[in-house]
Amino acid sequence: MDGYQHVSRAPTLPGGAHHPVADEFDVAALYEGPYGDARGGDAPLDEKLRQAYFWIVNHAIISPHYDIEFHDGPSAGVTLGDSKARLVLPSGQSYSSFVLIPLLTFAVRRRCLLVGGPGRGKTASAVLMGVLAGYPLTEIRRAMQHGHPQLTIADLLGTPLPADLVRAERLSDIDIAWRRWLSMRVKIIDEYNRIPTRTQSALLTLMSDGYAEVFDQVYEAADAAWYLTANDDAGGGTYQVIDALKDRIDVVVQALPFNSRFLGELVTRVEQRLKPEELVPREIVFSEAEHERMWAEILRVPLPAAVRRRLEFFTAQFELLEGAGEQFEYRTKDTARLAGVDPHLLAAAETGRDRVADLGAQTLGGVSVRALQSILAYAKALAYFRDRPEVGLDDLRAVLPFVLHDKLAADDRSPRSSSPPTVPTGPTG
Repeated sequence: MDGYQHVSRAPTLPGGAHHPVADEFDVAALYEGPYGDARGGDAPLDEKLRQAYFWIVNHAIISPHYDIEFHDGPSAGVTLGDSKARLVLPSGQSYSSFVLIPLLTFAVRRRCLLVGGPGRGKTASAVLMGVLAGYPLTEIRRAMQHGHPQLTIADLLGTPLPADLVRAERLSDIDIAWRRWLSMRVKIIDEYNRIPTRTQSALLTLMSDGYAEVFDQVYEAADAAWYLTANDDAGGGTYQVIDALKDRIDVVVQALPFNSRFLGELVTRVEQRLKPEELVPREIVFSEAEHERMWAEILRVPLPAAVRRRLEFFTAQFELLEGAGEQFEYRTKDTARLAGVDPHLLAAAETGRDRVADLGAQTLGGVSVRALQSILAYAKALAYFRDRPEVGLDDLRAVLPFVLHDKLAADDRSPRSSSPPTVPTGPTG
């Protein structure tokens, strides 16, 4: 059990502790040194976030994967198996998306969908985020909303007081017993695709606009990191998820498989009856003030003009459809959709473009403003987590697959989709 209380110190590559200059003077800054508060306080918040990541990877979720890759030079590679699959080992410190993306969601208070089969650790990951926010484990479990076909708006948000229902002459006279989870900084919706459509609409208002409404009474909910889980993201479940609710989700991350090489860790848990969520070290728990300050520090991470220009150029490729209108402003796929015209008919009339290489020919729509804001928030959070002085192109590249996962719909009729797959080349054995 003692090993579970160990918190890694300075686990990231050495390099500078780059912290953006605050917009306003804070007297606490007079006491800060390179390793935290000179009065004996905790480590800087970005270091604390890194310590939380490594503790979860090593002791809780156990995810020894490095699918968020970074390279600091030439990378070693090897060809494996009869399929000649190429395994490239990242030369820079890399991370597991199943742990890092939910952790960044916690830092920036956005909305994360965890998908994967039962027993993959989706709910456990979300519960850990609640523990990091400082909530007791019993409170987190009671506040978790479980999707099921009978879930009503009252079950989700709150119920009117019975005495008020009897005495009230107007709706404004009815007080609502609001659910405790509405005020929490971490909100968990388990199996959200089992929630009835009408209740999904109430959840949509809460997620997008930050308030709940019952019997004309309004509750302003606290800003929070949202975690929703589902066994898949292809519309499966008891109820079809409404498009507007899916659009409010900022990132989608897949639960990665357990590596059986670490089975010994599970043996220890079973024999000693250990539950990692009950053993989270105090050193990696964030108070409400720390949570607020970390978000403010992330927002101040600079986005260089060169990186922003690359993002502008990349996202501009997806919306263009030249045949949709005469004015340049209306030459978009959305114009064709609103006019009820098949974009493929308009695209077929275009000449002089390589439709196999053209990014815009591979999708049915463009990138929304909401998705762009999510990209910026997560890119800043990743640069902050990696202790970088500004957002780099590698930070941007790393977050794009998770933000755009459900935001760009692939065009199955595009020339790229119908072209034969590329045959990998490599040494033969």
